[in-house]
Amino acid sequence: MPKRKYTSIPPNYPACIHKDCPLAETCLHQIVYGELLKVYDYLQIVNPIQCTKKEGCTFYRSHNPIIYAKGFIQMQKRMYPDQYNRFMSLCIKHWGRTSYYERRRGDSLLSPSDQTFVISVLKKVGITEELKFDSYEESLNWYD
Repeated sequence: MPKRKYTSIPPNYPACIHKDCPLAETCLHQIVYGELLKVYDYLQIVNPIQCTKKEGCTFYRSHNPIIYAKGFIQMQKRMYPDQYNRFMSLCIKHWGRTSYYERRRGDSLLSPSDQTFVISVLKKVGITEELKFDSYEESLNWYD
């Protein structure tokens, strides 16, 4: 399988030094280690003592991209005003005002757990039809 170039590595992303880990081939922390060595003089390293080197490692991040949602402005058009007001207040209670609006506009991507949260809030306010997010984007899951 050809090696993929990781050009969007977040700044100060912690790398893992365990090449012998059975999860190394699919873990972003280990995969980016080689790339970071070529570019930086100083690296952030995941504490080697804390790595378990087995299934269930808390630092493991899969190299497979996941689907993020982007924005939910269109959902408002499908809700009654009272439903939307309750929806908005529950989301703001969960994320805070600024983060709510960033997610609503699509400035911040919605992780799968965020998407699940939005869908659960829709159900709480009485929305029975399946509403779609404004758009979707495939991206690497660096932190979630």
